Amino acid sequence: MTNKEQVRRNIGLSFDFIRQIIKNPKLLDSVKNGSTIDFVDKDFVKIRKNSQKKKVKYFKVKPLFEEIK
Repeated sequence: MTNKEQVRRNIGLSFDFIRQIIKNPKLLDSVKNGSTIDFVDKDFVKIRKNSQKKKVKYFKVKPLFEEIK
């Protein structure tokens, strides 16, 4: 996937995520202020540890976004 395609995908996912948050605001209850949200593909299995000590929340991209705990 080219950089341009990746940017377009991420922008589209961001808008889809915002639409879902509007429908279900409780989705953000587990996301702390200052966190980074990362979208992963639906077949993503294992999360690597974040070595940069950043707050990162992962959401699996499916028909609906699903938080990965």
